[in-house]
Amino acid sequence: MAISILPNISLADSELEVTYILASGPGGQNVNKVATAAQLRFDAAHSASLPDRVRTRLLELAGSRATRDGVIVITARRFRTQQRNREDAVERLAALIREAAHRPAFRVATRPSRAARQRRLQGKAHRARIKQGRTVRFDD
Repeated sequence: MAISILPNISLADSELEVTYILASGPGGQNVNKVATAAQLRFDAAHSASLPDRVRTRLLELAGSRATRDGVIVITARRFRTQQRNREDAVERLAALIREAAHRPAFRVATRPSRAARQRRLQGKAHRARIKQGRTVRFDD
């Protein structure tokens, strides 16, 4: 079964490797007996499902969650069941891929015009005169 992330990007279940580890947190004595935390591994560097642009940006955004080999490791331990933690880890990976697929808007650097700079300075001078008029002067 494939996990749909965006209309043009979906991941096969075979690309995700989920293991379960012991978790801390809520669960009482059960925490010491049952491995409920889910650790998801996704080999982003060698994934055929991702376009090159998304792959490079994904590895940038992953930061410390990515290994040197390009494997993204996400550990989910928020919930008390394996299934909920697995779903949480998959959703967090999907959100990371969605963010990587988003193209940031191209920004063109601009400079204020001469008239705009002049208006700004005139406004500053005007406000300075107003504030200067508020001072109380004591004549000796």
